[in-house]
Amino acid sequence: MGVRLHPLILACPTLSWSLMATLAHAGTATIGRVWPIAEPDALTEIEGRTARQPADLSAAFGPRSSWSAMRAASLGVTREDRTRSVVPFYTLPEEVRLPDGKLLYPKGFTFNPLSYVSLPQRLVVVTPRDLDWALARASDTDFILIAAGSSKDADVLTLSDRHSRALFILEERVKERLGLTVAPVIVRQLGQKLELTEIVVDPKRPGRPLP
Repeated sequence: MGVRLHPLILACPTLSWSLMATLAHAGTATIGRVWPIAEPDALTEIEGRTARQPADLSAAFGPRSSWSAMRAASLGVTREDRTRSVVPFYTLPEEVRLPDGKLLYPKGFTFNPLSYVSLPQRLVVVTPRDLDWALARASDTDFILIAAGSSKDADVLTLSDRHSRALFILEERVKERLGLTVAPVIVRQLGQKLELTEIVVDPKRPGRPLP
């Protein structure tokens, strides 16, 4: 199979080879003035700072039980089975304006977030004492939130590693927003409200499924 050449190349073979050589040189040539890079290499800088750090930083932060980020919100113990509904209204602490300065929402504007977003998974809220009960019944898509337990309970990170499942700390603001008072409790969305199912963990009913 032959190769078709442009008529200009056929008419001026010397020009064509000269042009190709110029293009090849242009791909590797340096044009304009150059200066050495003043900034240190990022990887070298990271490695240098890492080498200057202590081998074990845990002593600088103390035990995880003392970390404020690991402190879960406290809840009472469920004494009776019941189901109730909560509308998680939210009030804007500050006004919201558009880039041009036009007021979009005033300070104090109250709305229901469930009118705009959905909660696709259930929230299973328990203390460490009832974690085994929750793990045996929660689905893979459920989020398990851990409320505060006793001082002898392992922290959430340890429990998560132990059970090979992601577990989350029940934060105080989440407790308030969802209107939680006791645990265990199952939270799920029904329309534009939340349904809270408070369950008594009874050893006599070990096979009882989650609602």
